[in-house]
Amino acid sequence: MTVSDGNPYVTCGAGTAGGSTVSLDDGDIHVCQDGPREASVLLLVHGSASSTRSWDPLVPLLTGSHRVIRIDLLGHGRSAKPADRSYAVPEQALRVGVLLDRLGVGHAVVVGHSSGGAVATALAEQRPELVTALVLVNAGPGLDAFIAPESAATGPSQWPPTDEQLRRFASTGFSRAGYRIPDELLDEVRGMTHHTFTATMRATRSYLEQRALPNRLRVLGKPLLVVFGEDDRRWRSSSARDYGVVPGARIELLPGLGHSPQLEDPPRTATPLLAFTAIHAV
Repeated sequence: MTVSDGNPYVTCGAGTAGGSTVSLDDGDIHVCQDGPREASVLLLVHGSASSTRSWDPLVPLLTGSHRVIRIDLLGHGRSAKPADRSYAVPEQALRVGVLLDRLGVGHAVVVGHSSGGAVATALAEQRPELVTALVLVNAGPGLDAFIAPESAATGPSQWPPTDEQLRRFASTGFSRAGYRIPDELLDEVRGMTHHTFTATMRATRSYLEQRALPNRLRVLGKPLLVVFGEDDRRWRSSSARDYGVVPGARIELLPGLGHSPQLEDPPRTATPLLAFTAIHAV
């Protein structure tokens, strides 16, 4: 990790292979940091079968006012992929908390995309003093909001998956007309093991079965922004209203965008996010 006194520092940068590694008991965790060291912290948590790269187009829009930290959750991206560790959502959140402690972060606005929203919620449950506010991006509130996929889109039927299987699986993650799925995101799925792929999918389902996200969040008292691409093909966008039970929750629907608005239209995604953090970031 490289820091220049008084200047912004970059250890990753969008589209690069940079970053650093933090060794935890369960394995090495890959970390990217961008922006001024002394700025308020934004932690970005990716969804299942994804990585820090899923935030690449959004990061340059955030670093003018924030220290942006991204991580590859255990089992994903350039982090370790052990077969003998738990991938349960609370365990992933515990690792995130330990990692932030190692980085000397005392407060953060935590942004979670898709199942990363469950990890962000679990972190707020475990470490309320650490999480100042939450932003959930196309994070399905409960299993009743899930859109059952066609059989071809449930997941690769072999491992490693073929390019065709990967594109069919990933296609429901995007809805903007003409959008081309970045090859590097497909590589991240291919780079997982079959065990970590299936274990993380099961973990999110289990967490939502136990208790829906809005019911977890309404007792935490944390400021909440929910951003939802209106044309999401994985979670019913109308379910964003379920977060209305959280006192003071702000809900932003983005017409014409799907499950991954931070990739499909970074500026439109950044606008409500930055307005929210201008009020709630420490």
